[in-house]
Amino acid sequence: MIDVGLIGFGLAGRAFHAQVICRVPGLRLAAILQRSGNEAAQAYPGARVVRTLAELLAIRDLRLVVIATPNDSHYALAHQCLAARRDVLVDKPFTTTLAEAEALVKFANEQGRLLTVYQNRRYDGDFQTALHLVKSGELGRIVSFEANYDRFRPQLKPGAWRERALPGAGIFCDIGPHLIDYALTLFGMPEAVTADIRIAREGAVVDDTFDVAFHYPGGLRADLRSSILAAAPRPHLIVHGTRGAFVKQTVDPQEANLRFGKIPAEGPWGSEPETDWGVLTLSENDGFTQRKVPSLNCDYREFYANLRDALLGRAQLAVTPERALDVMRLLEVARLSSHERRTLPTPATRV
Repeated sequence: MIDVGLIGFGLAGRAFHAQVICRVPGLRLAAILQRSGNEAAQAYPGARVVRTLAELLAIRDLRLVVIATPNDSHYALAHQCLAARRDVLVDKPFTTTLAEAEALVKFANEQGRLLTVYQNRRYDGDFQTALHLVKSGELGRIVSFEANYDRFRPQLKPGAWRERALPGAGIFCDIGPHLIDYALTLFGMPEAVTADIRIAREGAVVDDTFDVAFHYPGGLRADLRSSILAAAPRPHLIVHGTRGAFVKQTVDPQEANLRFGKIPAEGPWGSEPETDWGVLTLSENDGFTQRKVPSLNCDYREFYANLRDALLGRAQLAVTPERALDVMRLLEVARLSSHERRTLPTPATRV
């Protein structure tokens, strides 16, 4: 049994970590750092609730610490946990700068500790379906990929740290890492990046909309987009190939299920009605055939199960520190591309 300590019991800690950890065999949510309030104690009476990081790190049996706090605190907290000889999982984004991320990876290696980033949306059933179709060759040579994550929230959220002018705030740091991980999982590092990261809502002070294009050899392009002013959302995933296309209109329901306590008692957490299935269109005999494709059965427990097995030496880590650094590199080059209003080459990976 691996004892886990969770830092933070806001939305991320409460919905996307605590609930998952408790449903993965071999993991035990042993402690929660919640600086005020008693929500954690009420929800998880079997876990020890502490008020300071020192108290948490004084619990000797804790092996893994999960950091689910505001983005500008990730680096300092992760560094302190690594220094205390704990393995560490950081919610995305990894840190607020590439330099911080590189320093953490270097320090983790020096300490001999595992360090990873929470890319749970890699285990969205619809993305796994798209990945399967791409890898199987059923769509032929892939010529374009689109990932859109749209919402409609014209009103600002007073007091929300994500809407304040802080390092790591804004929608690009929130949604960008997930969509970038999609593209990297499908196609690897792009050759160049074109980005437009902007503010669309009146009175907003941090970005709430972005359009990022990754350019690959052979004309392949991956378009990654998010808007907070999309009353009519675009399809979530579109893959075009020389033999056909796959289109998924709706977003995987796991996030909503976790937010609102609707996790199925049995079966995959992302189960969808047939009306929400993706559509596969194939070119055949000078015409087209279409069929609905159910999303593959997978859920966010698979991320934590892989992390458990990596800690026990039974599996390779799925989200490696190297991948986390690649995401940070692309976040930074995209911001520079948007600022300079031009396409920029992807920076070389540092060894």
